Amino acid sequence: MGDLRIEARRLCKNYGPLIAVDELSFEVGAGEVLGFLGPNGAGKSTTMKMLTGFLAPSSGTALINGHDIVDDSLAARRCIGYLPEGAPSYGEMTVRAFLQFVARVRGFEGRGAMAAAESAIERLNLHSVPEQPIETLSKGFRRRVGLAQALIHDPQVLILDEPTDGLDPNQKHEVRRLIREMAEDKIIVISTHVLEEVHALCNRAMIIAHGRLLVDDTPAGLIARSRYHEAVTLVVDQPERVASVLSELPEARKVELREGELTVFPRQGTRLFEVVSDAVRAHAWDVRELRLEAGRLDEVFRQVTREEVA
Repeated sequence: MGDLRIEARRLCKNYGPLIAVDELSFEVGAGEVLGFLGPNGAGKSTTMKMLTGFLAPSSGTALINGHDIVDDSLAARRCIGYLPEGAPSYGEMTVRAFLQFVARVRGFEGRGAMAAAESAIERLNLHSVPEQPIETLSKGFRRRVGLAQALIHDPQVLILDEPTDGLDPNQKHEVRRLIREMAEDKIIVISTHVLEEVHALCNRAMIIAHGRLLVDDTPAGLIARSRYHEAVTLVVDQPERVASVLSELPEARKVELREGELTVFPRQGTRLFEVVSDAVRAHAWDVRELRLEAGRLDEVFRQVTREEVA
């Protein structure tokens, strides 16, 4: 087996005249948790299906630990745990029976299959529903069953399409904890449109739209692209008067008042927060909130994908 690595090589998928994925190339290595971002219809799920061998590319290929997903598909797929969009399963089967079935498909036999299923039930906190038919479960529980089957053979590569979709806040916390625990010696690719997921889980983020790669960066690098990066936001009485004063500061490039919040944008290389704090004290303004902005990922996402549309 080669090094732990995913290599996508000019992956394309066409449906007649529609280009769903357009010559997409990237590499992911061990220890990386890659957030695969894009608006609905961007080509995220199509890319996931091609990486896992569920969908044949129109051209190009991908290598999973050195195994070509087209020419050596079975060996490539043995390395992968995959949670598809919607977490499909056999609804009439109980949770335990389904996970034992998946374990046997993955090569476990007899007691080994039973033990693998029990381990997955424990890891995903499914011990309250093991004898329930999957079709009777809530959306959150069905999602956890989908994650359990993806993890059952302890794969080196995890490809998860919307892994926390349908989970309540407590369940999201548990699933994120599990993903973080596994991340050190695996490759994990998470397709999502939930920007909060990138903050919570990922050490790398890619944004695609219309099947093309637009940005490949760390989450911190993405946030630093935000025009809010190192801006200062205040919630204050008489914001118009305060804005007038702050706009005169040499360190302030621009001041905006929006939805009751006053945001001051810095000139490059200035330490705006300290200057604004000094002004607050000097003028004795009644400030209810004062914060330094790291940046806003949603604003970067909108900007990048808008530029692509334009």
